[in-house]
Amino acid sequence: MTTAFDPIDLAGTKLANRIAMAPMTRSRAGEGGVPTETMATYYEQRATAGLIISEAVQPSVIGQGYPATPGLHSDEQVEGWRRVTDTVHAAGGRIYAQIMHSGRIGHPSLLPGDLIPTGPSAIAAQGQVFTGTGLHDFVTPKELTEAEIHQTIADFANAARNAIAAGFDGVELHGANGYLIQQFLSSNANVRTDGWGTTTEGRIRFAVEVVQAVVAAIGAERTALRISPAGTYNDIVEDSHREVYTALVDAIEPLGLSYLHIAEGTDRELTLRLRERFSGVLVLNPFTEGRPTDHSELHLVESGVADILAFGAQFLANPDLPARLASRGPYNAPDPSSFYGGDTRGYTDYPVLSA
Repeated sequence: MTTAFDPIDLAGTKLANRIAMAPMTRSRAGEGGVPTETMATYYEQRATAGLIISEAVQPSVIGQGYPATPGLHSDEQVEGWRRVTDTVHAAGGRIYAQIMHSGRIGHPSLLPGDLIPTGPSAIAAQGQVFTGTGLHDFVTPKELTEAEIHQTIADFANAARNAIAAGFDGVELHGANGYLIQQFLSSNANVRTDGWGTTTEGRIRFAVEVVQAVVAAIGAERTALRISPAGTYNDIVEDSHREVYTALVDAIEPLGLSYLHIAEGTDRELTLRLRERFSGVLVLNPFTEGRPTDHSELHLVESGVADILAFGAQFLANPDLPARLASRGPYNAPDPSSFYGGDTRGYTDYPVLSA
């Protein structure tokens, strides 16, 4: 029987176990979106994960949606990430960069000059975003032109090249949680009638072309996609989500991606359907009804529902999470007040079992 503690070959990258650290924004990058030495320490502490998936990294200036988030579009950012990946690799870990364009989720105060957030359609999300001056309502985004869509796709590919130059083992494209790729998939953020929306084929087109561009840039064996079918985070509505995500997975299946990562909602039936249709490695961040994922979900690997399990808040608070899962706890409780921004408190000071 396969367990979560067994090794796995991820398209040529050997992972020590099947426990992944899910991507989590921490808003602690330095000036210009450059990763810091403290960030390197944070990731090094969690290198016993079979796979670390980094916090969301913007592929361009316009792709930034939150304060103090890192990028992969400048030489300085690449150099900063190289310190992180070298540290993780020296500790025996493997790390993918998650590339995320926030789309309409953001605020002009986070962007230089007169830039405003962009999206598939000029429709504001309901809700607020945290900025350097507090919470502000989301603004109506600028609708991307055809040329700007193609430039954005190119930005994803360029960021993927930069990720490999920075020493990452691969990249995960963030198609979940209400950011740009999922905005194109949605029925309330995307009302385009020009071939980039309306129909199922139109809604998945942006996601598919981003994946194809990144595969062309760095290879399918280093490219992955994260999705959150029927997820409502950041004011997303997805009519006919089963049809849309089945079509999306069918479109990317022939490419031979490194893995597909599902941030699961309440639709386990769809998870199983996509599992059947995707022949590669499936990473699952399972739905656990408001509690952190823990050892109770390890059976999902044993039963074959998933190949790798992704853990979010548990990894944030428990840098030695694989050891704690093996012993069925105990677990440190995460401190929500230190999730975003701040210093080392609630970041690199969580104790490990040996301490």
